[in-house]
Amino acid sequence: MERLLIIVVAVIVLGIAVGVLLPRVSPQFVQLTGQYHATGTAAETLERLVVDDDVSTSGYSRDAFGYRETDDDGNGCDVRDDVLARDLTDVTYTKRGGCKVKTGVLQDPYTGKTIHFQRGQDTSSAVQIDHVVALQNAWQSGAKDWDKAKRFQYGNDMVNLLAVDGPANQGKGSSSAAYWLPTNGEFRCEYVARQIGVKDKYGLSVTSQEKRAMLAVLHSCPGQAVPEE
Repeated sequence: MERLLIIVVAVIVLGIAVGVLLPRVSPQFVQLTGQYHATGTAAETLERLVVDDDVSTSGYSRDAFGYRETDDDGNGCDVRDDVLARDLTDVTYTKRGGCKVKTGVLQDPYTGKTIHFQRGQDTSSAVQIDHVVALQNAWQSGAKDWDKAKRFQYGNDMVNLLAVDGPANQGKGSSSAAYWLPTNGEFRCEYVARQIGVKDKYGLSVTSQEKRAMLAVLHSCPGQAVPEE
């Protein structure tokens, strides 16, 4: 009886190991089991994106995108303060009628944490502005061929910008969905859908690995739509 129990436990453990490891080893297996099947406008848009695995970051420079160098709405503040004002609640400003955010509360989409923002040399970095599709990712996906005006438009497009937890943003770096996803599982579908929408808007490509990772996320949220601008 004891020997039979050991055999049963061993079979269960082996089954779990196969279920966890085989999809990582064999994308074809995951495809057959339907884990790369998704519905909704996000999945439909993803299917339209060009797949390009021959990518290179050669020549990339963050400065080429002019982040925070424009004031498209003419309010006297750069895009960081515009995003803070949009994404934070209980916002106060450094002066009456101004646009520079002094304090506010962020319900961080990446971690799910509540962050009390305080403008200051030692405190501002607690909330950072993330390019949802990172600038380096955009560069290797097609932006290297753009002119300066389009790169500056991209670098300061609020559709591609979110106020987020500083350490989470640093941890993400320039990673695509194939290598990094928010720890807040409830936001992952919207995060991937926003990446897809941005890539579609700017005609950017995805790698095969990136596309598979996106589909795996979208599989868990049938009908996921691309966020409206």
